[in-house]
Amino acid sequence: MEEEETPAEAVAVVAAEDEPMDIEQALKAVLKSAICHDGLARGLHEAAKALEKKTAKLCVLAQSCDEAAYTKLVEALCAEHNVNLMKVADGKELGEWAGLCKLDAEGNARKVVNCSCVVVKEYGEETRALSILLDYFKKK
Repeated sequence: MEEEETPAEAVAVVAAEDEPMDIEQALKAVLKSAICHDGLARGLHEAAKALEKKTAKLCVLAQSCDEAAYTKLVEALCAEHNVNLMKVADGKELGEWAGLCKLDAEGNARKVVNCSCVVVKEYGEETRALSILLDYFKKK
């Protein structure tokens, strides 16, 4: 009798769920889920509209943004409307996470556009990454 082989993909998925996830990986997964559910506002104009309409659930701001008025406005709007604010180091990385890039045949990001602000309006489905992110904000 031959032994049944477990598909490599199933093993990879189980291993991915068991390994600890840091806050940046959780944020990346939440942004990817929000993109799929059309719940992401990219850029200052869309972000400000979402924050003013009180539809924003999470705001992500790039620390590499060198315009002081831009960061001051986003931080003030988040504080005024009690929206969780998270800062990431690089705008190019945030742009890639927000889907502002082209993907090549291997799935690698090409032509990544810099993004200074992203607002999540709809998380999408409840995932482990979302619960990690929400726990992070509760502890803050």
